[in-house]
Amino acid sequence: MNHELAIERILDAPVTAIWQAWRDHLEEWWCPLPWRTKLHALELHAGGRFATTMIGPEGERHGGEGLILEAIPAQRVVFTNTLLPGWRPQTGEPFPFVGIFEFTPEGAGTRYRAAARHWTADDREKHRAMGFETGWLAVAEQLEAVARRIAGLPARA
Repeated sequence: MNHELAIERILDAPVTAIWQAWRDHLEEWWCPLPWRTKLHALELHAGGRFATTMIGPEGERHGGEGLILEAIPAQRVVFTNTLLPGWRPQTGEPFPFVGIFEFTPEGAGTRYRAAARHWTADDREKHRAMGFETGWLAVAEQLEAVARRIAGLPARA
């Protein structure tokens, strides 16, 4: 069964800039404003640690820690919140999923696809109800803005 949620759009920046923004500037775009992100670890190799804390405007804090499953520079990053480094299982709060980010050159821009694959339809629907599409589309716009700055392109109006 397909328990995936995904967004896809063309970002108006070259794939090299999108990759650099994804890899080196994650704190600037990872969660929708006015929330912000504190990056604790981003080890872009299979088995690498990926840990963040999202901080809300009222001081709310939501930590997330997981494991990089695959990292192909400027092409694809796959992670899960169900494992920790050393292949140690964890519950995957608030629900277990696998995150997939794909970057494909398209003309002068980049086709960006971000997906979350869930174990159950119920978990998929919990994620949808949390605002998956709105949030992940906002994050894609923030990623694009950072990449445009890196590439020396003007900000979009």
